[in-house]
Amino acid sequence: MSLDRIADLPAMAGRHFILATDLDGTFLGGSQEERRALYDWIEENRGTIGLIFVTGRDPKFIGELCRDHGVPWPEYVIGDVGTTIARVLEQGRIVPIDELEEDIAGRWRDSGDRVREALDGVAGLQLQPTEFRYRVSYDLDPRDFDPRAVEIVEELELDHLISDNRYFDVLPKGVSKGPSLKRLVAHLGVPPDRVLAAGDTLNDLSMLECGLPAVCVGNAEPALVDRVAPLPHVHTAEAVGAAGILEAVRVLNLHETP
Repeated sequence: MSLDRIADLPAMAGRHFILATDLDGTFLGGSQEERRALYDWIEENRGTIGLIFVTGRDPKFIGELCRDHGVPWPEYVIGDVGTTIARVLEQGRIVPIDELEEDIAGRWRDSGDRVREALDGVAGLQLQPTEFRYRVSYDLDPRDFDPRAVEIVEELELDHLISDNRYFDVLPKGVSKGPSLKRLVAHLGVPPDRVLAAGDTLNDLSMLECGLPAVCVGNAEPALVDRVAPLPHVHTAEAVGAAGILEAVRVLNLHETP
């Protein structure tokens, strides 16, 4: 979709269906043919389908992904593991929604420096080079990881998140993908039963648990599959990545599919 068309689309509250999807392993997962089938279906139905990216990735990555790799532009982005809530403008700028981020900033209390200082030298954590506004992120080596890191984060009155057994995120208390998605859905006036949350790793757990219709796509992290298995509103797909999303749309009867 051309960015020029974003302003001409109906309000999200008027769409028949909203896809709120993780990127890596989910929207970007599966074969090239499966991804193309999902992306083409979305683009052909932009008048009735809304698109929100809910990801650990930052806005810069998302802009490059959509400009350079043929991925549909979302209209909204929940990035940085839920600590960014933003709108996509016609020029491709991803601009935070201040009224939705005010609470996130208040919970974070400008904690980046004290987190980095407190976790400096903790075994099994390698600080990621990107500086985020309201989170600090590390690559995790499970062979050397010192669980004392969890206690340190708790003492700072912040939350930690381990996903795919290789990432360690420090987040504001009570902030993650699920709460931020629910906040955005309410802000947009979208009926919750029209939204499908899609994910594949433990950093997607909070949005699959938050009560919206959801799909855990095929080939998901086993720990995530185990956690969502008892939840009746979550469809555990057989198909991988993009194909798993379309499978869930059909099974849950959320929109006509190819």
